[in-house]
Amino acid sequence: MNKTIEVPFGRWIEEGFSLYKANFKPLVLAAFIMIVLSSLTMFILLPPLTAGLILIILRIMDGETPPPGFGAVFNGFSFFLNALLFMLVWSGVCLLGMAVVGWFPVIGHLAAVFFSYALQALLVFGMFLIVDRKMGFWEASTVSMDTVKPGFWPFLGLTIVASVIGGIGAIAFGVGIALTLPIGFCILAAAYRDIFKKPDSAPEEPMLEIPR
Repeated sequence: MNKTIEVPFGRWIEEGFSLYKANFKPLVLAAFIMIVLSSLTMFILLPPLTAGLILIILRIMDGETPPPGFGAVFNGFSFFLNALLFMLVWSGVCLLGMAVVGWFPVIGHLAAVFFSYALQALLVFGMFLIVDRKMGFWEASTVSMDTVKPGFWPFLGLTIVASVIGGIGAIAFGVGIALTLPIGFCILAAAYRDIFKKPDSAPEEPMLEIPR
């Protein structure tokens, strides 16, 4: 029988904030490196460095001893190809979809925003699966979609909350993004690790149950 998993917003957000506060220095420094090097390389290095940040967070959550430092963000280059394909392909799909639905009169802008967040929600675990399970980008994408679809609306809400919290630092001339970006990733990591246990535990395919 498949394992039933709830979608507890409050707990995941609380766990994400706690993880962030307990590991503030390495996470912020890793995010700073990711932002600076991505900007200097016209975002070519964004995919592997994002994978590196996720890798740091998951290793901390899993109790790796000693815990990884901010330099471990460069370990994301081990996933360069799949991380790059994941971001390139789905960014292209997102831009194309937003352009198409944006043509609708009156509701076009709102439809484009919804399409962007909906796609982000469906793919929310994709990069985590590439890093944690070493999946190819397409397999990681389909597994994420299959996992999210039964609980799409609550996952959409979680994705929006994590995105807003993670991006709020951009208000401070973009510099503050390094302070807040890891929070969003920590929240999503808490959700990911709750649903997908450590690889050696070989969990059954999760089936979502929305709490009432």
